[in-house]
Amino acid sequence: MKITREMIHPELRTIGMLMKGFSVSEGKRLAFSNAFLDHVIAGKTLCGKLSMEQRYISRPDGSLLRICIYTPKVRKAQVPGLLWIHGGGYALGIPEQEISFIRDFILASDCVVVSPDYTRSTQAPYPAALLDCYTALLWMYENCDSLGIRQDKLMLGGDSAGGGLTAALSLYARDQGTVPLAFQMPLYPMLDPRPTESSTDNDAPIWNTKANLVAWKRYLGDDYGTDRVSKYANPLLETDYTGLPPTLTFVGSIEPFRDETLAYVERLKAAGIRVTCRVFEGCFHGFDVLCSATHIAKEARAFLINGFMEAVNA
Repeated sequence: MKITREMIHPELRTIGMLMKGFSVSEGKRLAFSNAFLDHVIAGKTLCGKLSMEQRYISRPDGSLLRICIYTPKVRKAQVPGLLWIHGGGYALGIPEQEISFIRDFILASDCVVVSPDYTRSTQAPYPAALLDCYTALLWMYENCDSLGIRQDKLMLGGDSAGGGLTAALSLYARDQGTVPLAFQMPLYPMLDPRPTESSTDNDAPIWNTKANLVAWKRYLGDDYGTDRVSKYANPLLETDYTGLPPTLTFVGSIEPFRDETLAYVERLKAAGIRVTCRVFEGCFHGFDVLCSATHIAKEARAFLINGFMEAVNA
C-alpha cells in the first residue's frame, strides 16, 4: 500500500512527509535511542501533576524487573488499576516515554498505573517481554490492597507493540485463569507478522513495511516465518476469543497495522465481546503522540479517554 501525500490527513502532511522513510528500527539508531532512554529519561517522573515510584519485583527465575508506579499527587483508595505497556516495535522503549497516556488516564480517573520495563527483543526474543508483562500483572493483582486498587477494575492497555502485548496478555491471563480483567485498550496493536493488504509495500511515515519486518524478525527469533509461532506472540492465531474483556482500540487508515487491528476487532465481536473501535482516516502510526497538538490527534485522545471513563464507571 503505497502512501501518497494526498492520502495523509491534511493536519499531518507536513510532519508526515518529513518523517517518511525515517525508521528508528535500524541497528545504530535503535541502540542510540535505547541508550538515551535508559540513561537520560529512565527514572524521571516527567509530569509534575503525578507521582512516580520505581520498584524492582522478582521474576520467576529470581532476576529483577523494573516497574514504574504512577499515582495522583493525592492518593485515593479503591480506584481502578491500569497496567500500561509501552510501544517501540518490541525492541525500543521504556515506561517513561508513555507519560502523556499515563497522565491523561490518571487525571481523568485518579487511577493507579503500573508500567513494566519489559525485556526488549534486542535483549531476548519472545516470550521474554510477554512473561515480564505477566509478572507485572500478577504483582499488581496480588498487591491491590496496598496499591488501593479495586480487584474488579483491573485494566490493561498499550500502544503499538504495547498494544500487541496487551492483546497477547489478555489471552494469556484468560488461559492461566489468574487475573480477571475488566477492560483492555490495545491501541493500533502490532499483532500479526504475516502480510496483509495494509502491511504489504507500505511506505507510510513512522512505521512501514521495512521496519515491521525487521521488528518481527527480532521479536520472534528463529520462529519467524515458521508454524512454531505461538498465539501469545500473534493473537490472531487464536481460534477462541470468548472470555476476553471489553475492548477499545483505534488505528490510522494508512498504517501497516490497520488490517490486523480490524481483523482482531471482528473476531472479538464474533465471540460476543463488546468492542469500541475507530479508524482515523489519513492517519499514520502514532499520529496521536507525534502530532498531539493537531485536532485529529486530540480527537483520538478524547475517544480513548471517554471510552476508558465509560469502563471505569460501568
